[in-house]
Amino acid sequence: MQRHFHEELDALKQTLLAMGGLVEEQIRRVMIALLERDGDLAREVIERDTQVNAYDVEIDETCVELLALYQPTAGDLRFITTAMKIVTDLERIGDQAVNIAQRALELNQEPQLKPYIDLPRMAEKAQRMVKESLDAYVGRDTALARRVCSEDAEVDALKEQIFRELLTFMMEDARTIPRAIRLILISRFLERVADHATNIAEMVVYMVESKMVRHTLAR
Repeated sequence: MQRHFHEELDALKQTLLAMGGLVEEQIRRVMIALLERDGDLAREVIERDTQVNAYDVEIDETCVELLALYQPTAGDLRFITTAMKIVTDLERIGDQAVNIAQRALELNQEPQLKPYIDLPRMAEKAQRMVKESLDAYVGRDTALARRVCSEDAEVDALKEQIFRELLTFMMEDARTIPRAIRLILISRFLERVADHATNIAEMVVYMVESKMVRHTLAR
């Protein structure tokens, strides 16, 4: 019975990683859609969110079933409860990709306001944080998890930089306001991706060290 339980735990981990890979890909693809003004790709990202949601339901149901059937304790219990929290953050990262796709479709209706420089940098950092937080989960690597938390400040700084630049556009020409606001929203969505990655990293520290560090590690 114990062997079967650990086989199910490993299957749970693999499903969680598949979901993580999917949301990483969603962020990567939606940024291509934005940069290349590819409406079809943006719509694909929106459609693929149903798969992200399906993973969310599947993993939640598996976790509840494992808790009910095996009544795990100590490290196994933390592993499962951490998975339940991580899947929520991954699902919300998927939602942010959809939000970006919707704004990209709107931006495609008008000429591009400016070359996109900081948004791709922001997306790359946020996407890396998601990957590293999941790597930390799999490897039970608290040093990597803490590094992810510290990287959040870089994403926040880029968001502020984007806001200041777009504010200048809006002050100089009111006609740019709708496009600038959509770009500001995209920067906020990317910031939230990084926040969710930070949440995952904080849960890894809890899982390994049995220490709750939410709101205490550098963001």
